[in-house]
Amino acid sequence: MNSDTQYFVQNGSVVREIWGKSDTILFIFAGASAEFALNKAVDWLYFTGKLPADPIGRLFSTVTYARQIVFSEMDVANAAIDKITAIHSAVEKNRNAKIPDWAYRDVLFMLIHYSVASFELLERKLSAAEKEDLYEVFLRMGERMNLKDLPTDYNDWLIKQHEHLQADLVKSDLSVDLFKQYRKHLGSFRYWLLIESQKLVVPARVKELLGLKKSLWLKIILFFYKLSRAIKLDGLVKSIVLPAKYKAEIKALDRNI
Repeated sequence: MNSDTQYFVQNGSVVREIWGKSDTILFIFAGASAEFALNKAVDWLYFTGKLPADPIGRLFSTVTYARQIVFSEMDVANAAIDKITAIHSAVEKNRNAKIPDWAYRDVLFMLIHYSVASFELLERKLSAAEKEDLYEVFLRMGERMNLKDLPTDYNDWLIKQHEHLQADLVKSDLSVDLFKQYRKHLGSFRYWLLIESQKLVVPARVKELLGLKKSLWLKIILFFYKLSRAIKLDGLVKSIVLPAKYKAEIKALDRNI
């Protein structure tokens, strides 16, 4: 990395460590896929028809888009954020309605929560300073999108996130349908893995709405997966459990930080 180059996230930031590993990103995806389905604005994701047609691809692209911003130079990252804003503006125009500002904040909040939850599940606890670093990155994303009423710091975000979980989530017919689409596109075994993975990272409110019970099996599986990483067999494990369509993309998510 050129020391004179200005990146959206600078070298040494814990955000690069979190978003530079496919394992962490897969758990971010798993958690977000649960919360996406419960969001009261999920009808916007159904409007174009692309989400139910390819739910895994659409949600995975959202997560990978965020990751690309994390590792891009400042100008490139800002251009990518502006492109996201423009795409949503086009959808609003086609529907002749406006996506609620809180719906944008909810997606930002998801990325923050699952970044922390996934990294702490797989690696280690984050310090207070590291959590502030993480929040500052996503705060800048939100500010670039001209979002209003964003929390000022990580502790303020914790309060606002709790409020969002109570106010903005509901189990609707679209929630049920989206989970049916997950099963259809993943198959029974991978769908089971998705649900078990969700149990390990989603907030209590999401567990309550989805009726998710404690995960015993995945904790055992997670132990053996961490062991496979230690003996360099995790690539083989992922090649067995991941959909063939996404294997190359997921492998490319791993990078030297």
